[in-house]
Amino acid sequence: MNRRIVIGGAVVALGIAGLAAAWLGGVLSPSATVDPARHRSPTGEVPPSPQRPGDPAAGYRALVNEPYVSCGMPYEAWRRLAPETDPADLLPGREGRNAELPYFLTAHVNADGVEVVSNNCLVCHAARLGDEVVVGLGDAFADFTGDARGLVTRVGQYVRGPAQTAAWQHWADRIEGIAPHIRTGTIGMNPATNLSWALMAHRDPATMAWSATPLIEPPPERPVPLRTPPWWWMGKKNAMFYTTIGRGDHSRYMVFASLLCADTVDELRGIDAYGPDIRAFLESLAPPAFPGPIDAERAAEGRAVFEARCASCHGTHGESPTYPNLVIPLDEIGTDPLYAEWMTDGSLDRFYDWIERSPHGGTVRAAPAEGYIAPPLDGIWAVAPYLHNGSVPSLAALLDSRLRPRYWRHVAPRDYDTEAMGWRHEVLEAGKDAATDPAERARIYDTTLPGYDNGGHLFGDALSDRQRRAVLEYLKSL
Repeated sequence: MNRRIVIGGAVVALGIAGLAAAWLGGVLSPSATVDPARHRSPTGEVPPSPQRPGDPAAGYRALVNEPYVSCGMPYEAWRRLAPETDPADLLPGREGRNAELPYFLTAHVNADGVEVVSNNCLVCHAARLGDEVVVGLGDAFADFTGDARGLVTRVGQYVRGPAQTAAWQHWADRIEGIAPHIRTGTIGMNPATNLSWALMAHRDPATMAWSATPLIEPPPERPVPLRTPPWWWMGKKNAMFYTTIGRGDHSRYMVFASLLCADTVDELRGIDAYGPDIRAFLESLAPPAFPGPIDAERAAEGRAVFEARCASCHGTHGESPTYPNLVIPLDEIGTDPLYAEWMTDGSLDRFYDWIERSPHGGTVRAAPAEGYIAPPLDGIWAVAPYLHNGSVPSLAALLDSRLRPRYWRHVAPRDYDTEAMGWRHEVLEAGKDAATDPAERARIYDTTLPGYDNGGHLFGDALSDRQRRAVLEYLKSL
C-alpha cells in the first residue's frame, strides 16, 4: 500500500481579537527589574489570552516553505550525504527546492547566495502513522540521543568555497552552543525545552546578537524527559506546554525555534509577521481517525463512564464539546513531578527574565504552574506513549496501572496495537544499566530513572474491567 500524507481537518478562520502589533512595545532593558511573581501561575483553571488572528491556508504555506530556521547545511554538501528522498515523505503545497525535500527539511538561498537546508518544525511535529505522515502528530520515535556535532563534522567535509564555508560555520557555531544540552537519554523524548533555554543563554535579549560564550548560565546538559504532544490540541488549550508555561501570544512562543539562527530583531519581526497564520493552521487541524473498527454499543457505554469519571478534567466531546483547561496539582495527579518542580523552583527564573527583556516581552509570559494540564483527548489513540514523559506505552496501561511495565522498549518502530491502543512493546527484565550497547540503551524506557516514573494518574484503577474496556472503545472515537 502506498503511504499518503495527512494535513489535518477542515481549515477554519479565527474570530479571536488580535493583540497590539507593537513588537518592541514591551521590551525591558537588560538591567530592568522583573517581578518573580510573574513567573508563577496557580493550579486550577487556565484563563484565555487574546490571540492575533491568522489565515490557516497561509499558515500551512509558511510552515512548509518559509525559512524560519534561517541557517543550515549548504545544500550541495548535504546532498553528498543524504539518501534519496522517499516519495512518501513529500508534502503537497511545497515550493521550489522544498518540493523535492522530505517534510522535515526546508531549503532557501541565504543573503550570500548559498542554498542551505535546515530542519523545520515538522522534525518533531509530524510522524508516520501506518501508511500516513500526519502533520501535527508528535514523533514518538524521533531520536535525539546522539551528539548533533557529529552531523556538523560530516557535512563540513563536503563544503566548498568561502561562501559555503561561511554558511556552514554560521550553522556550526550555533550547533556547538546547543549540542551539549539537547542530547536525550531515550529515543522518543523531545529536548525542545532545553533547546530554548540553551539558545537564550547565548543571545542578548535586547538585540538577539549571538555570543559564543554563554551570557547567562545554560540549562543542565541532560534534558528532562518529555514527549511531544499533538498540535491539534492547540485549538482548545489556553496556554502552551505541560505546565502551561506559555501564556500570552502563542504564536510568539512558537517562533522561539528561530532563535537558533535569527541574529537581529528585524529578522524575528519578519518571522513574527506570519506566526499568527501558522497558529491558525494548527488550530484548524483535526486528529486522524482510528484505523480499526469501533464497537458502537460498547463505545456508547464507555462514553457514559467517561463523562461521569473523566470529563471534569478532560472535557466532553460531540456537538457541544467542552474543555475546562485545568492544571491538576502534583499531589492530586501523582505523576512524575520532576518537570513541573523544575519549572517552578526558581532555578529557571533567569530564562523567564530573558523572555521579559526580549522583543517578546509584554506580549508573552513565562508563568508555569506546579502541576500538569489535563489535556484534551481528541485523537488520544494516536499519541502514545502516555503521560507527559511518555512512560506508559498504551492507553490500556494508562487506565490499569497493573499493566505498566517498569522496563520496556518498542518491538519495532510504528507497529500499532489496536487493542491496547499504543505502540507494540516488549517488557524487559532489566533497565538501561543492563544494556552494554549504547544504541540498545537508547531504546529502553527505564521508569526507575529520574523524570521517567510511570506512577500517578490512577483514576482508571477504580473502574471495573468492563468499564475500562468500554472507555477504551469510546476513546477510539475521539
